[in-house]
Amino acid sequence: MDLVRRLGNDAVHKSAPVSPTSALTALRELFHSLYWVARTYTRQPEHRPAPALDFDTAAVPRPLSPQARLKKQAELKAEAEADARRYKQQAKELERVLEENDARAREIADLRRQIELAKRANTQIQDTHDYDEQATRDAFIDILLKEAGWTVGASDCTTEYSIAGMQTASGNGRADYVLWSDDGKPLAVVEAKRTRRDPRDGQQQAKLYADALEATYNRRPVIFFTNGYETHIWDDWNKNQSSGYPPRPISGFLTKEQLLWRIQQRALRRSLTTYPTDLNIAGRPYQLRAIKRVGETFDRERMRQALLVMATGTGKTRTTVALVDQLSKAGWAKNVLFLADREALVVQATKAFKEHLPNTPVASLLDDKNASARVFVSTYQTMMNQIDVTDSAGRRRFGPGHFDLIVIDEAHRSVYAKYGEIFNYFDSLLLGLTATPKDEIDRNTYKLFQLEDGVPTDSYGLDEAVADGYLVPPRAVKVPLKIMEHGIRYAELSEEERAEWDAKEWTEDGQVPDAVGRGDINKYVFNEDTVDKMLEVLVTQGHRVQGGDRLGKTIIFAKNNEHAHFIEARYNANYPQGAGHTARVITYKETYRQTLIEDFSNPAKDPDIAISVDMLDTGIDVPEVVNLVFAKAVFSKTKFWQMIGRGTRLRPALFGPDETDPAQAKQDFRVFDFCGNIDFFNSEIAGTEGRQTASLTERILSTQLDLLRSLDRRIQPDPTRDGGPDDIGTEHAVRWALAHRLNGVINGMSPDNFLVRPHRRAVEVYADFTTWHRIDDDADAEIREKLIKLPSAYDPDADDRREDAKRFDLMAFRLQLAALEGGKEFTKLRQKIMDIADDLLGKTNIPAVAEHAGLLDGLAGDEWWQDATLPMLEDMRRKVRGIAGLVDPKAKRKIVYTDFEDELGEITEAELRGMPVGTDEQRFRQKARAYLLRHDDHPSVRKLRNVEQITAEDLAALEEVFLAEGIASPEDLDEVRGAPGLGLFVRGLCGLDRRATQLVFADFIGEHQLTPPQIDFVELIIDVVVKRGFLHNKDLYEGPFLDRAPGGPDDLFDDEQIDGLFVAFMHLRSTAQPSALAA
Repeated sequence: MDLVRRLGNDAVHKSAPVSPTSALTALRELFHSLYWVARTYTRQPEHRPAPALDFDTAAVPRPLSPQARLKKQAELKAEAEADARRYKQQAKELERVLEENDARAREIADLRRQIELAKRANTQIQDTHDYDEQATRDAFIDILLKEAGWTVGASDCTTEYSIAGMQTASGNGRADYVLWSDDGKPLAVVEAKRTRRDPRDGQQQAKLYADALEATYNRRPVIFFTNGYETHIWDDWNKNQSSGYPPRPISGFLTKEQLLWRIQQRALRRSLTTYPTDLNIAGRPYQLRAIKRVGETFDRERMRQALLVMATGTGKTRTTVALVDQLSKAGWAKNVLFLADREALVVQATKAFKEHLPNTPVASLLDDKNASARVFVSTYQTMMNQIDVTDSAGRRRFGPGHFDLIVIDEAHRSVYAKYGEIFNYFDSLLLGLTATPKDEIDRNTYKLFQLEDGVPTDSYGLDEAVADGYLVPPRAVKVPLKIMEHGIRYAELSEEERAEWDAKEWTEDGQVPDAVGRGDINKYVFNEDTVDKMLEVLVTQGHRVQGGDRLGKTIIFAKNNEHAHFIEARYNANYPQGAGHTARVITYKETYRQTLIEDFSNPAKDPDIAISVDMLDTGIDVPEVVNLVFAKAVFSKTKFWQMIGRGTRLRPALFGPDETDPAQAKQDFRVFDFCGNIDFFNSEIAGTEGRQTASLTERILSTQLDLLRSLDRRIQPDPTRDGGPDDIGTEHAVRWALAHRLNGVINGMSPDNFLVRPHRRAVEVYADFTTWHRIDDDADAEIREKLIKLPSAYDPDADDRREDAKRFDLMAFRLQLAALEGGKEFTKLRQKIMDIADDLLGKTNIPAVAEHAGLLDGLAGDEWWQDATLPMLEDMRRKVRGIAGLVDPKAKRKIVYTDFEDELGEITEAELRGMPVGTDEQRFRQKARAYLLRHDDHPSVRKLRNVEQITAEDLAALEEVFLAEGIASPEDLDEVRGAPGLGLFVRGLCGLDRRATQLVFADFIGEHQLTPPQIDFVELIIDVVVKRGFLHNKDLYEGPFLDRAPGGPDDLFDDEQIDGLFVAFMHLRSTAQPSALAA
């Protein structure tokens, strides 16, 4: 069809005649297009065209003779006159029907006025009728109980249950509902208040019922109190207040199995502060610390949310799996939900859970919506669609109490803006994970986790991971290219380049711009020299492997798919030695993308350069990646740090065969920034995460509400002038038509939908049309905040729901609002509609357009607008919305390939905020560690390892070796001489001899009669000292020591014994520091 369109444009816009060959080509393509339409959409099999049917050039009509043509024209004229007579008769019939409709409308309006007058009179009389509000409340509570699997009135779900031992005159009370287990003991008590009352009014009453039931059955039930709209849960199982949780809102009730599990947990739960972690899953110190802090948050602090900040590559997923394993074994979690925003991350997490927890049923909801498992892994959208799923008995598969823990991968405000109702719906512990540096996280994210700004539950940043040797740092350079930064201006081109510019086909209608902005570079305009210079910088300055003969694994982040393929083409043109295998596009559009990823992940295979659009931003771990190229602008901090994380993994022996030689290991990775990303994020300009754009429907509803309120300020709302949703004859009528539309949308909101349910009270209020008689500021705020975003089954324009019709609605409602309130927007919007009308006037051969030709003719001129009223504008909207989509789109911009000379500016090393440029401590540590391990017989090293007193001469000898071997620079040595000192620095790298360490603590053990727990604690000290080389006093109150003594050594030792330990630590440190008395 594109070819047919192009040939048609040539026939209309170009002066050259259409050749017979071109005409036949257009007919042939149109034949094949219509064949596909007929084959695809025919509803009658006998009419389906035969597969062998082919285009027959002989069947194409040939030009008629002049006599035959005149005869044919006469026949067509006669047919047109007959059609005109028929259309005239139809118009008369239509006019008669419209007159009848007008009469009915006047009759309806009169009846509405009579009803309103009667209503006003009746409201003067006091209403004493019992509307049975309690029954309405109970009916909804019954629905919630049914969804949780309870049958009201059955033996396990009793109502109006009599309870003795109450603090009443009779000593008895009646609980609204009591839920029972199969052993005849209470699981929960429900106190129901009237809908007009705050459910918290029933909190104390419910507690007293729970006290009485506990005294009778020796089991404290879970407490619910509700008014039908809002429900709260209170699980206060321990009266000393050291267990349980304060009351909190909940979206419904728990099933019998879930309530029984909550009660069993009271006895099963073990302290998370002391429960061991499986070191085979996550054994690094910072991982253990993170798990410990989450445990303290959930257990000791009784918080239900935690947020972990961990740099990409430090094992967030493994840490999570280990935490889930601990929570499961400690009796805290049976069912877990892991949520991610990408399918690749779901696949990766599912694999990790199955690998490390082989005995735990794990399922991905992407693969099987009906799976049964303990750990579910899903995308947010998939889970959103599963929450409202019920079985044949009306029971929700995933009720509010289904999960004990929900894990949010990459937790930030935009996730909450889109999917926050998931976390509000489920009553579970919540763990957020993010790789975004803690100081870069949006303050609202901390608020969502009830944390102080900048203080997550635990944090392990990229800088820390690099310093500890778990990751390698980025080495960022800014590469300014003039065209990438400023675009292209015709006036700045050479004469030869101007000629090339003029020869390009920029748009379909032949328009030629005088400049191309930077935003259009690599979107519509692709310049060869720009990409060539970018690739030259990469090839000449990027890390290389195999003795410099091969470019190291590289990811180029491209702007779009066209850009990615252009980069691949330019690489092959400039570096054909790779025969098309070295650089490959890897995007979601590639059919065999997984095989390309596998080849890229293999160090021995091509491609070496992966050109990606979004796909490799996250979810891929290739330790061999040593070059990242930012060929596009990024505006999300979260995404930027995910992309940086593609290069942080360690890789020994990358530059040679020796696994133990740090000089041959990956020590950093290069980041080439061609698009100003580093300056953008270093400038602290706010990124885009968290900005949730309102949908088209939301914007239409919001504008309609604006328009209604503007009318209310202009005219007094008069219910007697309500002509219904179809009457728009006056401004009053337009006002009431708007009210009916908005009220209808709210009436279409189903309380069965979990998104609607939390706002059921507001839905019921504004579903009553009388509330729309006057919308004040409070009502306006409530409608916007709670209702406009909710899904509704009602659409007042259901006959045409196309996007183009809705976009015209938005434009027309904004025009009406501007007409009422004034302002410059009216002129702009009027011109847009005039242009639409002018375009449509060229399509009156289409019956739907011809029907409104008179209106369109008026809209296209100025006169119609001079006396335009609000009813006229609304009538125009209703008539034009259905044909607005027929307007020809603006001349489409074409993809243009150019070869204008670009200018490469000065390439400068840049600082990534949080990753300072300067002394390379991490590289120094790697080199020093490798040397010390291979030369542990060096006299100075032997002294340090064996806890012998070191001298200044010993350290000077080490410094000479470090400088001579290229292990350290003078600046590196200056850095460590200050703190902690070279001796302790070396000890921290090579550790201590175990036998020598045991001798240090032998006197302490011999002097004190230690208990078995104390001996275990000292053994742990020895283990840590052998690895770290020394300890500070404060270290005993952190890390692994809290597993043995949660309160620190004071839990096990008296003050004298603790002083003895500190003396041993001092001795360890002093032997690594030169003494004036040492020989």
